[in-house]
Amino acid sequence: MAYGYSLRLIEQNKAADMRRLGVHLGRLCIEHQVPVAVVAKRFGVTRQTVYNWFRGVGEPGPNVISLVEVFISSLS
Repeated sequence: MAYGYSLRLIEQNKAADMRRLGVHLGRLCIEHQVPVAVVAKRFGVTRQTVYNWFRGVGEPGPNVISLVEVFISSLS
């Protein structure tokens, strides 16, 4: 199991559409063991919101998209 991530979330992330920004963020965070709490704090959202992004249920809003893209670049 990756740091703090359940196997269920990891499987849901793998099954989700990688073209979605939140799913891409999730794969990188899981791979690099970045805790959800750190991601949530960085973008000013709840942990549940981050879990939803990772599962492809929601997407980052327009006010944080560019911040997420920069964060993704820092992990890639």
